[in-house]
Amino acid sequence: MPVTDPVLENDALPVLDLAASSVDLTRQLCDIESVSGNERAIADAIEASLAGFAHLELTRDGDSIVARTALGRGKRVVIAGHIDTVPVNSNLPVLVEDGFLVGRGTADMKGGVAVALKLAAELTAPPVDITWIWYDHEEVDSALNGLGRLARNRPDLLTGDFAILGEPTSATVEGGCNGTARADIRLHGIRAHSARSWVGHNAIHDAAPVLAILAAYEPAQVEVDGLVYREGLNAVGIRGGVAGNVIPDEAVVSVNYRFAPSLSAAQAEAHLREVFAGFDVEVTDIAEGARPGLDAPLALDFLAAVGGVATPKYGWTDVARFSALGIPAVNYGPGDPLKAHADDERVSTAEILACERGLRAWLSAG
Repeated sequence: MPVTDPVLENDALPVLDLAASSVDLTRQLCDIESVSGNERAIADAIEASLAGFAHLELTRDGDSIVARTALGRGKRVVIAGHIDTVPVNSNLPVLVEDGFLVGRGTADMKGGVAVALKLAAELTAPPVDITWIWYDHEEVDSALNGLGRLARNRPDLLTGDFAILGEPTSATVEGGCNGTARADIRLHGIRAHSARSWVGHNAIHDAAPVLAILAAYEPAQVEVDGLVYREGLNAVGIRGGVAGNVIPDEAVVSVNYRFAPSLSAAQAEAHLREVFAGFDVEVTDIAEGARPGLDAPLALDFLAAVGGVATPKYGWTDVARFSALGIPAVNYGPGDPLKAHADDERVSTAEILACERGLRAWLSAG
């Protein structure tokens, strides 16, 4: 196994030490700044670190790296994680504090990336074939997502019988994910001088019944394949106004609907239009969720190996992309999702090691 010292000087290629612990490898990865759109250095480092391993077939698509075994096993597992982060805010380089790594990317999700990278190098003869994927542009517009691009450019690289996404789950298994929809509720008025407001119609005032609907809305809790998903419908933005002396002729309330994976995109949109019947509703973005997939044989084996009880994933993740391809998928990675994107983002070193032990045990079983 190649062993090198991690270095990053000027524009030199950062070097990853795959012989280091998964905790130290997490630190190395986090210290390579990789805000969405700037993933090339970390993708180069991952590609270079795996280049010497004969049991892996490497493919690069943009700044996504795919490493596959081709051992002729009867089943194939896909293990994926994104390598980009949200913007840094004076939280790099990583600090070590009382059993935590603190800094941008520690929780979301370079701990999971590190575990996958270390195991990809060390597991030369797993009982299943494995496709390891490290992809770019997850934290930005869905159209740029590296996993989505791979699905378009090289769908053969995403084929498998079961998939694991290393999103932060505090080292527990979270099945599937909720879907998400965004919509604009547009209110129309008549512009007028505010000194003569009676000749106009104030669109902002018409937002009041929309807000009342949202305040009274009772989100459902929906059981899907044994897991209970909590839905949500909330205002996430409101805009309107022309000038300090003008009655506004338009106002917009933006809402976000998180819906259970039992609903299709069409059903979720129909629900939004029903809730806001009589209003001008424009759905601006929608993505279906993913069913838990925990009844698949490989999923059952995985859950037994890592232990614990599966819970639902309330936020949308890229497991939905695998679900859309007919591949059951779960979320499993170190890090508290509540700390993702926070300025004090952190990950427990114990959770990194727990995820490594769980995946190693499962992928080493004969």
